[in-house]
Amino acid sequence: MTTIGFIGSGHIGSQLARLAVAHGYDVVLSNSRGPATLSTLVDELGPHARAATPDEAAAAADLAVVTVPFRALPAVPVEPLAGKVVIDTENYYPQRDGHITELDEQRSTVSELVQRHLPTSKVVKAFNHIIYAELTSDARPAGTPRRRGLVAISDDDEARARVAALIDEFGFDPVEVSPLSEGWRIERETPGYVARRTADELRADLAAAERHRDS
Repeated sequence: MTTIGFIGSGHIGSQLARLAVAHGYDVVLSNSRGPATLSTLVDELGPHARAATPDEAAAAADLAVVTVPFRALPAVPVEPLAGKVVIDTENYYPQRDGHITELDEQRSTVSELVQRHLPTSKVVKAFNHIIYAELTSDARPAGTPRRRGLVAISDDDEARARVAALIDEFGFDPVEVSPLSEGWRIERETPGYVARRTADELRADLAAAERHRDS
């Protein structure tokens, strides 16, 4: 059975864990406050869930999810994630994370910085542009009219396809994009960000996106 390890188990992580367990995955949850703080969520999820430290969750993962405030990226374990597919749900909010010059000046993207931090992992940007509660409330079977679309963006074709299949399994139509440098098209203040879109509508939003500069 595939194990999904969560580096971060807040709003997005807990919702993705619920979807994962509902679809037959084992999950290992972690956060910055320690395994004991996750007991309520583990009890809710049942026998296919357990809590651990971030390093332990990363080591146990067949597939990992990094879902922490972007300012906490330096604390994400590197070596235990080597060679693994890592789903990046990160978003950059200067008012929360502090200003990051490379992002403010549009010289990089959030997921490129995640990939730099995890140089031997296969980073896929996904699940960053949906309000967390809608991960469960908007999930629909394949073929449902106006099924919602979600992106999977990566430099690695196989990793992107794997996450696209997971998006489909979790109840959404995947929209595959490459490379990671295009990730800005679905970050804050772009047309598709947290908007409920079909896959075709989302592709149009991606094409229409314009970069903004922070100051």
